[in-house]
This record gives sequence, structure tokens and C-alpha cells, in this order.
Amino acid sequence: MKFLEHPPRFLFFTGKGGVGKTSVACATAIELAENGRRVLLVSTDPASNIGQVFGLTIGNTVTPIDAISGLWTLEIDPEQAADAYRERIIAPVRGLLPDRELASIVEGLSGSCTTEVASFDEFTNLLTDDSLLETYDHIVFDTAPTGHTIRLLQLPGSWTEFLDAGKGDPSCLGPLSGLEKHKAVYAAAVAALADPDRTRLVLVARAQASALAEIDRTFGELHQIGIPGGYVVINGVLPDKAGIEPIATAVRNREAAALNHLPASLAALPTDILELKAGNMMGVGALRTLFRAGTDGDTPPQSMVEVPDAPLGRFVDELEQTGHGLVLCMGKGGVGKTTIAAALAVALAERGHPVHLTTTDPAAHLVDTLHGSLPGLRVSRIDPVEAIAEYRDNVMATKGKNLDDDGRAALAEDLLSPCTDEVAVFRQFSKAVHESRHEFVVVDTAPTGHTLLLLDATGSYHREISRQMGDSMSFVTPLMRLQDPALTKVLLVTLAETTPVLEAEGLQQDLERAGIHPWGWVVNNSIAAAHPETPFLQARAANEATQIAEVFARADRVAIVPLLAEEPVGVDKLAALTALASQPA
Repeated sequence: MKFLEHPPRFLFFTGKGGVGKTSVACATAIELAENGRRVLLVSTDPASNIGQVFGLTIGNTVTPIDAISGLWTLEIDPEQAADAYRERIIAPVRGLLPDRELASIVEGLSGSCTTEVASFDEFTNLLTDDSLLETYDHIVFDTAPTGHTIRLLQLPGSWTEFLDAGKGDPSCLGPLSGLEKHKAVYAAAVAALADPDRTRLVLVARAQASALAEIDRTFGELHQIGIPGGYVVINGVLPDKAGIEPIATAVRNREAAALNHLPASLAALPTDILELKAGNMMGVGALRTLFRAGTDGDTPPQSMVEVPDAPLGRFVDELEQTGHGLVLCMGKGGVGKTTIAAALAVALAERGHPVHLTTTDPAAHLVDTLHGSLPGLRVSRIDPVEAIAEYRDNVMATKGKNLDDDGRAALAEDLLSPCTDEVAVFRQFSKAVHESRHEFVVVDTAPTGHTLLLLDATGSYHREISRQMGDSMSFVTPLMRLQDPALTKVLLVTLAETTPVLEAEGLQQDLERAGIHPWGWVVNNSIAAAHPETPFLQARAANEATQIAEVFARADRVAIVPLLAEEPVGVDKLAALTALASQPA
């Protein structure tokens, strides 16, 4: 492995959920330890399963891996860290502020920025503690801090003064107010990250356009703030032993196309490609095979996996009963939200209903394919870049006009947060929400429950609408419509893999905090539902069974969409998705 040549003290692994960061980090730690190095493996991933991988209970204490001499592990629980962090900020004002204002503060500290800042506060010690540096030759991190968090730590001036002076209404600077270490400590941690002699960044992806785009964005962010270099690991590439059945051939073609269009910045970096293995990367024996092609041996014949009968068409049958409504397709990037949203929109339009499909998908090929090609179906695309730029410009021109240079720098950085992006795009979504009273509106990529609660807790939409309509008139806000199960149906789209399912569970909890209960789940691109023929793919299908059972345990209703030999682009192929019946094997 190129990224293991002359490794520095710190190795950070980053990438989208579900690409195999944890497996690559664990295999790296084993490789280093078996070469005589003393290694600490640390996870800050909310969906971490290091304990599962090694068959141990680890938690927030350094735990030795008995099977590997010289290897210890530590799991920083991001949610536990964030809970303690929030309490430090909220405790002094509890009982002093009105409930409404306290709710606003609590929700402002409930987003991903708070979790990441709290985690960074925890592992700063690992970057700067001299005693730890004397104990371990290498510290391997599963999940690196984003460029956004690091830039926040580099801001001039004082975050606390900025907040106390009431200079902004920030989503990420608020979490920073709970940091207790001196800025010099954070400066030392950032310096360690920026020193290639001490730190190596490893960008992990699958051979998929969305996963590659994610690490390209991360690399650009980190490079911009002085963290140079990087190594690329393309994980899970389908091996020759998967055979030449149509599904295998199609997957290889998609992977080749993604790698042939690798962003120029990534193409210039040292790259390693890892084969997909037949089994899950669980246990030391399996992890030892990850970096070695063909080491998992021949796959024995598998019995066919039984897949529950859960066709997507049943969702359409139920959705159309009301004659109109809002359908929100939500989930992490790369799970196929756009495809599912388009398939549902096509099916409803073909049944004679007026449908508006709106998407924030940067790859607008579905919009191009569908536009004007089906009676009753109107397609629009919200450009996130334009929406976010317009929103940031407006905030800087209003809230930022009376700030000093440090204040404007702080506000500008806060406006780069993921929460700001969602708020900006939600302003566009709210128009579509209103339309759903008279037609079907299918939305690809919806705001999270945290964003909705943040808007509601501050009362921004309520106050704005009250001013427009007058106190004596009743009104309905977009959030109130989203909370109405008769009008709004939220679908969580996932893959039958551990991390995507865990992330969808987290999204469901987030929405339920906002009073929105998901209507159903869609398991997309299921190998098991495609009934593969070769032993290798049958073994992969067997690995899906546990995750599909997890989904059924958590969802009110489930649809399973098989992995297809041809990508479902175009009206006919999208219509076929809702006509497929996933019959039991």
C-alpha cells in the first residue's frame, strides 16, 4: 500500500459513510502493529463499529487488542461527547432564560457541527499530549475533522466575545463557545495536522461518482487551509471472481466510468485500489486480507437468500390514495435518493396525477431526461450553489454590515456550515411544500430534522409570516405542513449495509425530534433482491440479510429495490422500478 510507505505518527482516514473507512483504518493499525510498532487506533465516527470488528466492547477507554501485540483502541463516542459539551454550555443559564429561548439554544447545539467540535475537543489531547506521543509510535484516526471545523479553530479574535456581544446568530460559533482549552492548544493541534512529517491524510472512497466527489471536496477544503498532500484509497472494487453475469458486468462498467472521470486533484495523488471481499471485514483474520488481492480464497456455493416481498410499487398504491401530497426522499449521499424520487414521480404521473418533481441533485441528468417527456410531470431543479450564495450574501449585507473585521470573518466562516446550506435550500423548498396542497410534490434531498427545529425554535418563519398576515389571522408554516402525516410522507432511502442503515436510523431520530415520523424506508440496490448466480455475489447477498432485518424492525413499511444491470435513467426504466416485484427466492 502506497499510503503505508514510511508512515508518519498520525494517520487520518476520512470519506463518506459506508465506503469502508473503519475497515481500512483497522487493517492499517494491524499492519503497523504486526511490523513491530506500538499503535493506538481511535474512532470519532458516529457510526463506528470498531468494537464489532474486533469482537470487543471498547468505549471511551484505551483497550488492548489481545490478538495483536502492540495494538490498543479507543472509541470517542461523539454523541456522549456532544451531550457533555452541551450541558457545560446550557447548565449556567438553565432556569434563568425563558423556555422558548432555552429551546433555541439547545437546538442550536444539536447539529453535526456541535458533534464534530466536541469530538475535536476530545482528540486534541491525542495530537498534543507528550506522554501519549512517548507511548505510541502511531495514532490511527478513523474519521478526520473537516476543513470547516479546522478553519473555525483558526479564526482570529474570540468566539466567546463575538457571541456575548450579540454580533451574530450563528450555528457553528455557538458550539465553539464551550471549548475550554486555550487557543494555543488548538493551534498546536492544527499545526500537527498541517505537518506532513507528522500527519498523513488518507481519503477513502468507493469507485462511485458521489463518494469520489466527497473526498475531492474534503481534499480541497483541507488543502485550502494548509493541510497538504494526501493519499487516495479506492475500496471495494469488484474482483474478477465475481464472474460475468449481467449484474457483475454492469457494476464493473460503472466503476470503470467513475475511475476514468476521477477529479484532476485526486488523480494527482498516490492511489491504492482494494478489491471487494466476499465476506464482511469482521475479525483480525478477515482484516489481514484487506490489503492483499485474492487472499479471501474461493467462495463456496451459497444457498439463495430469501428476500421479503416488498416492491416499490406498493408505495405508489398507498401514496396515490389522497390524490395529492408531499413526498420527501431523504438519506445520505450515494444511496439513490434521486432515482427513487424520480421513479415515484413517474409512476404517479403515469397514473394520471399532476406531479412536480424537484431536486437538488448536482447531476441533473434525470431532469434533462424527464423534462417535458411525460404528461402531467413537471420537473425543476433547485441549484444549491445559487441558493446558498444568495442567502450568505443577504446575511453578510444585513447582520455583517456593522461588524469589525474579526466579526465579519467569524460570521463568514459560520455561514459555510452545513446548517447554513440546509437553511438556504429550505427557503426554496418551502415553495414546493405550499404546492403540495393541490398536487403531488416529490422532493429529492430534504432538510434534516435539526434544520427544521432550528428554524422553528428561533421562530423565524412564524414571525415572518405573522408580520405578513397580521396577528389576527391564522397561518400554517412549512414545518407545520411537514408534521402533518396526512399531507407529508417522508421516505428514508438506504443501502443494505451497516453504515448507511445506522445513518438512516440517526436521521429518523433527528426527524422525530422535529415531530416528523418517517412513513417508510426504501432499501436500494440490493444484491440479495437481484438473486445473483455466482458464489461471490451470493456471499455478498447473504451479508445483506442482517441489515434488511434491521430495517424491517425500525420501519412502518419497507420497499426493496434490486441492484439492476442497467442504470434506471429515462422514463421507461424509471417506470420499471415501480413495476418490479421482489418475489421471495
